[in-house]
Amino acid sequence: MQDDTTPFSLVPIEITVSVGRARPLVRDLLRLGRDAVLVLDRRVEDPVELYVGDRLIARGELHEVEGDPSGQLAVRLTEVAAPGEAL
Repeated sequence: MQDDTTPFSLVPIEITVSVGRARPLVRDLLRLGRDAVLVLDRRVEDPVELYVGDRLIARGELHEVEGDPSGQLAVRLTEVAAPGEAL
């Protein structure tokens, strides 16, 4: 059984949600300005990936939270790595 009362259980961590990658040429990157569109390697309906550091810990779907604040994003987890397991 997992003990959630250790001092470490109260330490906040940062989770990075990756929605995709872009690989423009440097010359194209230097030309980007306001209102430019950077095309990613994924579609809107594709799963996003959640990382702690460089470790993939889960995958999920982007959702908009209902109510206040409007437009707030959230992730519904669809796949979670077990401790010591890679996705």
